[in-house]
Amino acid sequence: MSRAALLVLADGRFPAGGHAHSGGVESAVAAGAVRDAASLEDFCRGRLHTTGLVAASLAAAAAAGYDPLALDEAADARTPAPALRQIARRLGRQMMRAARATWPSAELDSLARHRPRGAHQPIVLGVAARSAGMTPLDAAYAAAYENTSGPAAAAVRLLSLDPLDATAVLARLAGDLDHVADRAAEAAQRVQDEGIGVLPAASAPLLDITAQQHATWPVRLFAS
Repeated sequence: MSRAALLVLADGRFPAGGHAHSGGVESAVAAGAVRDAASLEDFCRGRLHTTGLVAASLAAAAAAGYDPLALDEAADARTPAPALRQIARRLGRQMMRAARATWPSAELDSLARHRPRGAHQPIVLGVAARSAGMTPLDAAYAAAYENTSGPAAAAVRLLSLDPLDATAVLARLAGDLDHVADRAAEAAQRVQDEGIGVLPAASAPLLDITAQQHATWPVRLFAS
C-alpha cells in the first residue's frame, strides 16, 4: 500500500483534466444557487453524498479488482444524462493517459484497449489506484475528494471567491468525506457476494438537468 501515491493521485496538479470542469458549479452560479462560501458548501455536500458516493463506490470496486468493463456498464446505468456520460468518458480518457504514464500496468493497458473512447473516470481512477498499490478505501477517498475539490476550485474563478474560503469549505466537509469514503469501500467489499448491483445508485436530478442545459451554452468558462 502506498499512501504517498494517494497524495499524487488526489493532487489537483495531477494531469487528469479536471481543471477544465466545474462539476456543475458554473450552472449553479449562473442560477444564483451558489453565490458565496456557505452556498458552495451546501452544493458540495449535496454533490458528495450523491454523485460523489456513486463515483467513490465505483472507484473502490475497481481498485478491489472487480471487472472494470462490468463496472463501466454500471457507471453508464448510474449516469442518466448523456452530457454527463460524455464528460465522464472524456475525463476517463485524460486520466488514462496520466495514469499509464505514472503507474504503467497490464490492467490499465487492457482497459484502454477495450474502451478506446474512454471508460468512466471513476473506473479508470480505481484501476490506476490498484496499479499504484492503493487500497479500495484510498480510491474511494480520491474519488470523493475530487468530487468536492473540483467544484470548490471552479468557484474561486467563477465568483472571485477567496481561495482561503474555498479551502475552508473543503476542510468543513472532511467528516462527510470520511463517511462517504467508508460507505463506498464497504459497498465495494459486498460486490463479491452480492454483485455489482449492491453499489450505491444515488442520484442528483438537478445536476443531470443543468448539465444538459450547460452543454448547449454558446459561451462558458468550463466544459461542464
